[in-house]
Amino acid sequence: MTQPPVGGPTGPTAQSPPPAAGHDAPPGPPEGGYRPQHAPTGPSRKRGPLLASLTLVVVLLLCAGGGVAAFLTLRNTESGEGAPDPSVAVDDFLTAVYQDRDAAKAADLVCTAARDQDKIRAKVAEVEEYVATYQNPRFRWDTPTVDNETGDRATVTTTVTVTTADEKIADQDLRFTVIRKTGWWVCEVA
Repeated sequence: MTQPPVGGPTGPTAQSPPPAAGHDAPPGPPEGGYRPQHAPTGPSRKRGPLLASLTLVVVLLLCAGGGVAAFLTLRNTESGEGAPDPSVAVDDFLTAVYQDRDAAKAADLVCTAARDQDKIRAKVAEVEEYVATYQNPRFRWDTPTVDNETGDRATVTTTVTVTTADEKIADQDLRFTVIRKTGWWVCEVA
């Protein structure tokens, strides 16, 4: 009797029966021997938060830029009207310092670039000390003279004279730089 051929490692093998319905067979290579190429699957990227962040950054930059532009535009603006001409600006400033001895009033006559409250208060305090030290001092000055005016800048000079009750007299020559913005403002005293 002959025995039917048995498959083994060296012999032919019988094909295994097809998988039963409902069972998945392991995937094999498709016809042709190549596997299809798929995009790598990873965590999906959401663009919403990225776009929101970028929009927020742009808005903040625009706001910051607008704030800086507003500051640079408005920092040298004068509040008030200023004097109608350079000599009036100087006369009003001298009145505030020497006669009224009012630092706040004097500061309102000074351009913002030179408006140093401490220096103005120190000058008014110096005048008050002079008043306390000497007998009945009186301050007067010549009408301020515009020596040079070019556009929005002028140089004004005057002499301040102090006379005491015991007939002591002292003169001080002053030179002012005055600028025009919304009117004329004292910016420098030398």
